[in-house]
Order: sequence, then C-alpha cells, then structure tokens
Amino acid sequence: MEFIKTLWTGEKGLFKPDGLTPMQRITLRFVVAALLFYGIVVIEGMLMRIYEIEPVLLTGKEQFFAIMTAHPLVGIFGSTYCLVFGAFFFVLPMLMKKPLWSIKMANWTFWLVTMGTFIFWFAGFVSHYAPLYTLYWPLPADFDQFSVVGGTFFILGIAIVMAGTTLFIINVFKTIAYTPEGWEKQPAGALLASAIGLTGFRNLFTKKKKEHLVPLPAAAIARGTIDMAFNTAIILFTGVLILVYMVASLLGFDLKETAVDALLYKNWFWWGLDLIADGLVLIFVAGTWYLLATLITGKDVFMQNIARAALLLELIVSWTVWSHHLLSDQAQPSMLKVVSGEMVTAFELITQGLAFFITLATLWSARPLKMTNSLKFLLGGLTGFALAVPAGIMQADVGLNRILHNTQWVVGPHVHVAVLVGLTMTLYAAVYALFPLVTNGAQLYSQKLANIHFWCHLFGGIGMGAFMGMAGLKGMLRRSLYVDGEYSLYMILAGLAGALLLTAFLAFFINIVMSVGLQGVIGIFRPSKIKTKELMPGDAK
Repeated sequence: MEFIKTLWTGEKGLFKPDGLTPMQRITLRFVVAALLFYGIVVIEGMLMRIYEIEPVLLTGKEQFFAIMTAHPLVGIFGSTYCLVFGAFFFVLPMLMKKPLWSIKMANWTFWLVTMGTFIFWFAGFVSHYAPLYTLYWPLPADFDQFSVVGGTFFILGIAIVMAGTTLFIINVFKTIAYTPEGWEKQPAGALLASAIGLTGFRNLFTKKKKEHLVPLPAAAIARGTIDMAFNTAIILFTGVLILVYMVASLLGFDLKETAVDALLYKNWFWWGLDLIADGLVLIFVAGTWYLLATLITGKDVFMQNIARAALLLELIVSWTVWSHHLLSDQAQPSMLKVVSGEMVTAFELITQGLAFFITLATLWSARPLKMTNSLKFLLGGLTGFALAVPAGIMQADVGLNRILHNTQWVVGPHVHVAVLVGLTMTLYAAVYALFPLVTNGAQLYSQKLANIHFWCHLFGGIGMGAFMGMAGLKGMLRRSLYVDGEYSLYMILAGLAGALLLTAFLAFFINIVMSVGLQGVIGIFRPSKIKTKELMPGDAK
C-alpha cells in the first residue's frame, strides 16, 4: 500500500507541480519526453541485437533495417535534443540571471521536437522506410525500393524537428542578448561577443583584460548553438530536397532524370551531420562539464581564458573536419582527405583534451569531494570520451580507415561509447545535479536505484562498444545483417551489455517516477498557475 501511495504522490509527497514556475515545468516536460524516447531507443536496440543472434521478434529484415534507420535519429533528436533543450532552457536563464526570452517559444519547441520525432519514428516503423541513417543519394528517393508515402512522412517528421530546433536557437541567443522589460539596458553586442568567445580570445593577447559578461557554461551553450544552427539549415535543406522528389512522385511526376551530384551531396550532408557528431556534441559536452564542475566544487573553472579559447577553437575546427567520414570514398579529393579528414580532425584530440584536463583540474583543486550522483556520472562521462575520442582519431587515418570504416568498429568503440557513455552519462550527471532545483527540493526515491543506474550504464555502454569493436576487427560490416551465425558470439556478448543498459534505464526511469509520482508527471503537463515571467529557475511561488 505504501508503494502505491509513493508511486502516485512521489517520495514523501514533496513534489508539488502547482508550485513550479513555467521554466521548471517546460524543463521537466523535456526530461519526460527524453526518457520515453530513450526507452524506445534501448528497446529497439535490443530487438536488433536479438535479431542479429536469432531472427525472431521482428517481421523480417525490412523492419530490421527500418529500425536501424530511425534508431540513431530517435536517440539524437528525440532523447538527446530533449534533454539538452530542457536543461539549457533552465540553466541559461540561471547563468545569465534573467528570465528566458520566451516561454511560449520553448513550449512550441517541445511540441515540434516531440511530435516530429514521433512522426518520423512511426512512419519508419509502419512503412519500413529504410535508406539507413546516412540517407546517401539517391537512396532516400528510391521509390522502387521504399514506400513513397512512408518516406514523405519520415522526412516531414525530420523537418518538423528542425523547425523546433530553429526556435530553440532563436530563444538561446535572444536570452543572452535581450534586456528584460523594466531593466537597465544591457549591451547586446558585448554579451554576444563574450558568448561566442571573442572577449576570451582577446584576453589571451592583451594585458588589460575585459570582463566576461557571459559565464563560461553559457558561452559553451552559445557556441554549440552556432553549430546547431548550421546543422539545422543543412538537414532542413536536405529534407526539402528529398521531399520535392517524393511529393512529385505522389503527384505523378517523375524527377528521376533530375541530376543531383552524389559526391557533392555526400559532402554537404556530412558537413551538416558532423556538426552534431563532432562539433555540437563536443562543445555542449565541454560546457556541461564546466557547469557540473562549478556546481560540484563551488569554485570557478580552472584556466577560464584557456577554456574559452579552446571552445572557440573547437567551434572553428568543427566546421572543417567532416571529410573524415569520406576517407574511404574513392571519389573524395585527396586534399580534403589529408587536410580535413586527418590533420584538422587531430585537433579535436587537443580541444577535447583541454576540456578534459580543465574539468579534472577544477575537481582536483576542491578535493576532498563527496562522491555524489552528479560527480559519479560526470566521471563516467569523462571516461566515455577518454575512450571514444582516441578511437575516433585512430579512424581518421587513410590507411586504418580503409580497414575500419565500414565495420562495427566505427559504431562500437567510437559512436556507441561516445554517445552512450560520454554524452549520455554527462547529461545524466546534469539531471541528477539539477533535479532538486527543477523540482523545488523533491528527494530522490532510491540511492540504490541510482547506483544500479550508474554501474549498469557504465559497464553496459563500454561492454557494448568493446564487443561490437571486436566483431568489426574480425570483419563484421555495419549496416549489414548476418544470418550464418559467424559473429553470434560477439553479438550475444553485446546483447548482454545491452541488457545492462536496459536495466540501467529502467532503474533510472523508476527512480524518477517514484521521486515525483505519477500525479506529478501528469501535473507538469498542465498549464502553470504562475503567470509572471520574472520568476527565475528554482524560485518558489
């Protein structure tokens, strides 16, 4: 009976949705959506793992490849974007000490991102639209192989997500630069210069230092959002291009003779997509590390000017590294392979290494520290990138890339470890750190569940990446389905690691629901009773 009461009201009934500000409410909505989408990603990942061992549970290979197409996109846009947007909508006003520019726009962002993700996931699941996540031309518009209607709704869903992302970008820069009504005028130009790193870069070379008007984590949010803006424009343009072909087909027009240069398309596509994989992720993660280090230690980040300069350098580097995705493409110019694919890519080891060192140095300067959930998950996230970034640099070699690129090695030790261990554990650290602030002091239901979440996620993520990498070194190709059992042992071991990830997710999900209660989860989707825009994050009614 006590369990049922806690399930409904939350731990000790401390969480009161009616006392939440609009900003807290929208943040929690994003967190709930992120958890639900992450659940889909984990379950479908396990379905693919099982199907690779024994072809059961799915209707056939068409559904297997349809899930493979949507799987990373739901993980990026549904789960990660929701966690990032929710956290940043709460953190950015807190750091800038002023309200979010538009709560209404934040709500529109929520609905567009969540509905768009559901539309493209459902379209792929039902129609088996499966050009794989690369969407290489002319695969996305291959009407003889894929459903035109399914493909139309799939791409439409992606476009809706990009529309929501555009609103997030506007809200971020408006929040940094605007002056709230009734406040003394703030210098918008100086705020933006500080946010994008010009002030910090100038301070490295002058004796007279300018004041940093924008805190370091907020600057990281701004710089990552620049990459997000480029990425959004490119993916939206690419989606519109594909939609033109699909809608024309639905209307009875044949555009198959219309020329789209495949190599130019691939370079354009990977430049945009890489801004998520190598630019946006690394910059946002570095900023989150700095924020967490500050919250955990109560101290300023070590070597602030260097950290700001490294973020600016990473921003520029992120625009020029896309060609490492095309090192094995015979038609790709050699100059792009060497300069962009190898030389510039190597800089990411330096920029991310600096963020890694600065974060650890900040933590070290405040020792002894209590091993809180946020600190544990922060260290887990650092471990993930310590493993995944060097794995990526190894692949950024023309010779090794010929061997590794099209194998499970790339999606195992590099992609899955970077995303599951590095990125996701960093975001979980932020969730644990911000949970009391967002919920006005609600208590976590179970520390035991939090410990299960940590250890199962850490070993599950590293284990899956390792076993997939071993299969890749033995010759198992990615985007391929093997039915002869040649790699079953590695897939079984990766499946067991996936079961740990599923256990970790369930522990976290149950812990959060039991902490706020089903009544609380429902309550955060009701309109806020607090109408004033002037309340800051964490303020009581």
